[in-house]
Amino acid sequence: MFPPVDEQLRILLRGVAQIETLEELRARLEWSYQTGQPLRIKYGIDPTGFDVHLGHTVPLRKLRQFQQLGHRAVLIIGTATAAVGDPSGRDASRQGLTPEQIERNARTYLEQIAKIIDIQAAEVRANHEWFDRFRFPDFLRLLGQTTVQRLLERDDFSKRLQANSPIYLHECLYPLLQGWDSVEVRADVELGGTEQLYNLMVGRDLQRAAGQKPQVCLTMPILRGTDGVKKMGKSVGNYIGVSEPPQEMFGKTMRIPDELMPEWFTLLTDRTEAEIQAILSGKPNEAKKTLAADIVRFFYGEDAAQQCLEEWRRQFEEKGDPEQMPEVRLPAEWSTAANVPVVDLLVASGLAASKSEARRKIEEGAVNYGPDRVKITDVKATLTPQDGLILRLGRKRARLRTTSAPQG
Repeated sequence: MFPPVDEQLRILLRGVAQIETLEELRARLEWSYQTGQPLRIKYGIDPTGFDVHLGHTVPLRKLRQFQQLGHRAVLIIGTATAAVGDPSGRDASRQGLTPEQIERNARTYLEQIAKIIDIQAAEVRANHEWFDRFRFPDFLRLLGQTTVQRLLERDDFSKRLQANSPIYLHECLYPLLQGWDSVEVRADVELGGTEQLYNLMVGRDLQRAAGQKPQVCLTMPILRGTDGVKKMGKSVGNYIGVSEPPQEMFGKTMRIPDELMPEWFTLLTDRTEAEIQAILSGKPNEAKKTLAADIVRFFYGEDAAQQCLEEWRRQFEEKGDPEQMPEVRLPAEWSTAANVPVVDLLVASGLAASKSEARRKIEEGAVNYGPDRVKITDVKATLTPQDGLILRLGRKRARLRTTSAPQG
């Protein structure tokens, strides 16, 4: 049922940041191999927003590998913990969500996560399932499982203490809640980012106190976002959502800094180290196209990846126009006008936000039109609108439609 343990470890250790402990993981895999029983691999995600992004997929891809090797994925949707807010990796208190926000976000998460793991084969649990049953004595017993000194050992809290930044009591509860999830589902392995190690280790302590064998903690590196600096996140705006259209996903990847490519290839693709080194030894732009196509292919398939590659070449390498672009239907009075100011056309088409921006872009030489890409440099220039005429401002394009043209 399962591949040999060494083969499993070769796959599972790729891209991993830390394991507590490797010896325990090997022992669990040996037991699984000998008994034919799958391990229970836990990963928890709080529904803190509408979009699951590529940063979330790093541990989810590891969960997928465990699934493909025959183990049981246990996905925890943090419907209770999202109300607290995970302090991991934060230098300030994280705002918890309201029940209404959590419910709204949770509805979208499974659909997006299903793009990465086999949801039908996974055990999906919402942690309000057990925390809604907790009574005051249960919380007292849970709080009695750790000390203030232990909590202050974690890097996030110690830094905030030194900076005289507030640490709220509800934040101290979060690691215990996440750890208790592991007791409830009897996790053999828990996955998370490197900033989650403390929470995962608390799970080991709580399992041991509950008479269970402590879980193996396996952490993955934090994916840097499209800016190449900060952790990918919705609040920073440097993310790529797994539900974004293929062209948007491809384009955003093409704009990442070159130095991100080794990290993204390792954490977001299944390519071997030898393949990655061979790709990165070539031209950076070609390597980035390969990376962008790999990412699109994972979520949308081969046809979408090839279409994105062809569209990119046409638009940016052959200087052609994309097949799909915004179409702007002009006001009726413009359909027969011979001299419509280009400044007005840029604003009406949405290419410029204001007339002042339109004038500035014209002066910069960023505006052209038609198949011959006639450049406009006079802010007082006019055009005769023609059905299908393409107007360009930098990389932005719009196809003009006159109201007298047939609808279609």
